[in-house]
Amino acid sequence: MKIAVINFSGNVGKSTVARHLLAPRLRNAQLISIESINSDGSQDEAIRGKQFGQLQEALALIDSAVIDIGASNVEDFINLMTQYNGSHEDFDFFVVPTVSKNKQQRDTISTIEALAEIGIPPRKIRLVFNMVEMDEAPEQLFSGLFDYHASAKRFTLKPDAVIHVNDLYGKLKGAQDSISSVLADSTDFKEKIKLAKEDHEKLHFAQMLSVKRLAVGVSAELDAVFKTLLK
Repeated sequence: MKIAVINFSGNVGKSTVARHLLAPRLRNAQLISIESINSDGSQDEAIRGKQFGQLQEALALIDSAVIDIGASNVEDFINLMTQYNGSHEDFDFFVVPTVSKNKQQRDTISTIEALAEIGIPPRKIRLVFNMVEMDEAPEQLFSGLFDYHASAKRFTLKPDAVIHVNDLYGKLKGAQDSISSVLADSTDFKEKIKLAKEDHEKLHFAQMLSVKRLAVGVSAELDAVFKTLLK
């Protein structure tokens, strides 16, 4: 399966969706970042939007990939899909993360419109409602997008494809940190805290325990989002 993560707008969590939601749940998926400037410290190879031909060749050689398209390259990416007739068919889905701010919702609609204009069918365009507080209802928070779907039907709406605000994402520092690696760590942090001699050591292990507890809940939520998003 090959998935493009895309939105004209920045600050909607494209890299979070690509790195933490999609790539870990696709078998042997390669994560490819398309960004002129890596702002997140990512170690993934960056490919400029204008190198679309090279990207097509790379995709032909792999079975599973998540393409994280930086906001500065989205316009080029869409224009080049138009030039390379039928190239959008290389992707199984176009996942569009969005947040509740008015500008980002308007940009999300523009993204959907641009994808639809080049022939991408609604079943391939999926929204992820990102950075939602636990007590917020997506139908109210994203009412403009729900109304747009009702009138235009240019994308597939999954109301349960919601990623809630969580401290974990801020605690995962660096490109190598992942939720799966946190969960795979078998360290008994309670025992480490008990045996630690210095306060700073106790604090460190307490923080690690906190991160692991958060990761358990977030992983379960992302499993559910992935299941509903692509079904």
